Amino acid sequence: VQLQASGGGLMQIGVSLRLSCSASGRTFSSYVMGWFRQAPGKEREFVAALSWSDGRTYFSDSVKGRFTISRDIAKNTVYLQMNSLKFGDTAVYYCAAGLYYYNFQPDNDAEYDYWGQGTEVTVSS
Repeated sequence: VQLQASGGGLMQIGVSLRLSCSASGRTFSSYVMGWFRQAPGKEREFVAALSWSDGRTYFSDSVKGRFTISRDIAKNTVYLQMNSLKFGDTAVYYCAAGLYYYNFQPDNDAEYDYWGQGTEVTVSS
């Protein structure tokens, strides 16, 4: 299984950016796809997640209303659309996949079995 995150870069505050996570190696229809981020000197934190089977989405409070998460089933790709970027969004962003079960906690990184390599997002003035 491979998860390839891409789309990061150096961005100005207030602009939009879309990250992509291309998944391969298995069928992900029973998986939850998540985005996490880790800022310098901080612990990894949950950003957003999407249930591949029904498209249900989850967001952290810090990004709710600014970020959206979506999937392209044909391309086996999950997107994180980031709008109104803030300095606090600066981090390395990781995509992850975890097998869904009844009590799956999308904001818990321990739930995820597979991780991508990360793509760096820097927000500057």
